[in-house]
Amino acid sequence: MSLINVWVQTHSDGLVRADHVIGIEAHSTAGLRDTASHWLLDIVLATSVGSGYREGWTVTALHRTLAQTAVPPEGASVALARLLAQLDTIDAAGVITIEKVGSDKNDAHSASAGGIHFQFVPFQTPARTDRADAEYL
Repeated sequence: MSLINVWVQTHSDGLVRADHVIGIEAHSTAGLRDTASHWLLDIVLATSVGSGYREGWTVTALHRTLAQTAVPPEGASVALARLLAQLDTIDAAGVITIEKVGSDKNDAHSASAGGIHFQFVPFQTPARTDRADAEYL
């Protein structure tokens, strides 16, 4: 993908540039003690991270959570992939936001599935000026 000007809003980590996304996954977590398990919708990034000490260095893929739900977000991975592909064809620039919704809704710059809505919000075009002097450039 060539989505260098599209950013994805993560659950708690800020923004991730969309051209770094190499995978989209939904998986359940184990319930702890008396808590129920829940589902996470993650993006997987091409950037690897290491952990441990020097002799035991392990490199794994970096996952960032987009949404957490009580039920499986069926179809959400495909909906996000479809939106990214559509944005790639129009050379888009902006941010994809994620919210949990009660029903699926779709339009030209959004996609929904599994109770998760992905909305693309384009950046505003900068105001044109007539300045062409060397100090401006």
